[in-house]
Amino acid sequence: MQRIAFAAAAVFVGLSASASAQEVKVPPQMSWTAYDTGSSGFNIAVAVGQQFKQYGSDVRVLAAGNDTARLAPLRAGRAAVSAMGVGVYFSQEGVFEFGTKEWGPQPVQLLLSATSCNGLTLGVAKDAGVKEIKDLRGKRVAAVVGSPALTQNAYAILAFGGLTPKDVKIVEFSSNNAMWKGMINNEVDAAFTSTISGQSKEMETSPRGIYWPPTPKSDTAGWERLKKVGPFFKPHVATCGAGGLSKDNSVEIPVYPYPIFMAYASQPEDVVYGVSKGMIVTYDAYKTGAPGADGLEVKRQDLQWAVPYHSGTVKALKEVGAWTDEAEKHNQGLLKRQATLAAAWKAYMGSNPAEAGFGEGWLKARAAALKAAGMDVIFE
Repeated sequence: MQRIAFAAAAVFVGLSASASAQEVKVPPQMSWTAYDTGSSGFNIAVAVGQQFKQYGSDVRVLAAGNDTARLAPLRAGRAAVSAMGVGVYFSQEGVFEFGTKEWGPQPVQLLLSATSCNGLTLGVAKDAGVKEIKDLRGKRVAAVVGSPALTQNAYAILAFGGLTPKDVKIVEFSSNNAMWKGMINNEVDAAFTSTISGQSKEMETSPRGIYWPPTPKSDTAGWERLKKVGPFFKPHVATCGAGGLSKDNSVEIPVYPYPIFMAYASQPEDVVYGVSKGMIVTYDAYKTGAPGADGLEVKRQDLQWAVPYHSGTVKALKEVGAWTDEAEKHNQGLLKRQATLAAAWKAYMGSNPAEAGFGEGWLKARAAALKAAGMDVIFE
């Protein structure tokens, strides 16, 4: 089993006996995982978790440095929810760090996710002299070991500028926080993040400063290249975050929902329903609790994204009239995709694959199963 390393930080949300006008039933104790402390995902998870004290629930938010570390406690039943990035999609697909014997495609499902005024892209040190993505050629670009989300996302942004990892100098770090310390210490020139993360704001106040190279929607060729590597991205106008971003100083950069609150399919429906309902009911209380938390509003949910919603969340969304026939059809298609991937993995592992070439063999078996089912392969 791959070694799992947690950041030392964990935030506890204390118990309260106060009653809610709208009763929500959740476990008396819950562990959630999130990105490193200071990340926008961690801050939002804490802001949301604080609201569950009124339901008598003690929420502990654990900071974990990479995707596998965030998911391992959920898979083992030691945590109920994770505030993930797009690594949740990679885990469903069984690719990158999840294309190993220890993992394979994971039955992950959504609660709520956030889309706000921020963007998600490569933050570049101002002193690097970069104005456009293509200017990163020959520059140092960060990657995080065990975090295909951060690493693959960086590659997708590079693709917009017609660059591949071979066109830059990849510098590997052990975690998101370590990566941003490297940025401040001039060990690297660009790293993937949210414009509202604590790390990007710290970078802004450092001697190096921070800059967001644009990815204009009008550059259709650039976006075609980007989406071949990161099909989950969409064009977005960011109006908040480090580097002086505002409504009067916006920038066109990519985005996808983040953080993405998720659970395993095996998590009981009543538990996920309770958490999802609690997130919906207490929205007004936490929406200003952390930058980007307002993006969890029900009307901002992308009900036809790349990962299916948990039945508990579907129940909660139906109660507030947000679930649609189109969303249900899309969700069933994604559940079928997960079943197809699970069957392909079971068959592949049953063939007793050799250690040598294991990953390549899995990708071939995965592609064959998806093609046979009439589904997009995406990662080949």
